[in-house]
Amino acid sequence: MPDIMEKMDIAFPNLNIYLRNVPKSFDVFGFTIALYGVIIGLGFLLGLLLIAKLAKKTGQDPDEYWDLAIYLIIFSIIGARIYYVLFAWDSYKSNPISVFNIRNGGLAIYGGVIAGFITIYVYSRIKKKSFLRYADTIMPGLVLGQAIGRWGNFTNREVFGEYTDGLFAMRLPIEMVRASDISELMREHMSTSTNYIQVSPTFLYECLWNVALLIILLVYLKHKKFDGEMILLYLGGYGLGRAWIEFVRTDQLYIPGTHVPVSMALAIACVIFAVVCEIVVRGKLIKSKASVHDNDKSE
Repeated sequence: MPDIMEKMDIAFPNLNIYLRNVPKSFDVFGFTIALYGVIIGLGFLLGLLLIAKLAKKTGQDPDEYWDLAIYLIIFSIIGARIYYVLFAWDSYKSNPISVFNIRNGGLAIYGGVIAGFITIYVYSRIKKKSFLRYADTIMPGLVLGQAIGRWGNFTNREVFGEYTDGLFAMRLPIEMVRASDISELMREHMSTSTNYIQVSPTFLYECLWNVALLIILLVYLKHKKFDGEMILLYLGGYGLGRAWIEFVRTDQLYIPGTHVPVSMALAIACVIFAVVCEIVVRGKLIKSKASVHDNDKSE
């Protein structure tokens, strides 16, 4: 591996992978298009195709989900941006107009998820359909979209974690990353003869975690015990992974006035909420079945 990397290169030294000229954008008819946006859009599209397929498979109307998708895309992006800006306001207060520039990233998954759940709820009320059934059907598509979308962070050279020399260690030229994302530990392992930092590719960890979660959701879908269980599986499964991944990241957003990463706190809360709800609902189902069984015996 070279000691001096070219500006657009990315390397995984312990995998002996050296990628040259990894672009952040490309031009079409004189317009510059950010790869970040293209990858996010691809994630939305493939996620929606999966949702439509699952809807048809479970006897629902896929067109309802395509109609819902328009609102989900708009409000999820708005929610993801608001969440990020709220907890990173110091980076925007000197130039508020930059709030509207998302070409260089700055979308928080949890903000998009929260806005998405609100959108689904409002849509289900308008359509007079089950919110829980809608959301259960959407969860696998959401996870697929998240897994793909993380590669937008790769092209943007963001969402990475602390220094590591592990198998998946990644090297990025210093000039391509934000100074605020470079930790003291990374600086300690930098040499005057090199121009890169070596980091943990947490975007990759989260992508792989989401792929595993997607497989679990798809396998379990036909075995779910109650409407809303897929939501709990998503909240618990994604939250469990996000909690430890967030611990490694260096671009954390903190709860104001604390050193507590807001997404880590929210992830842990989601895990606790999911586990408690699963236990409570399953307990009620067991009692209900026992009650029916006793009534049948008495008759």
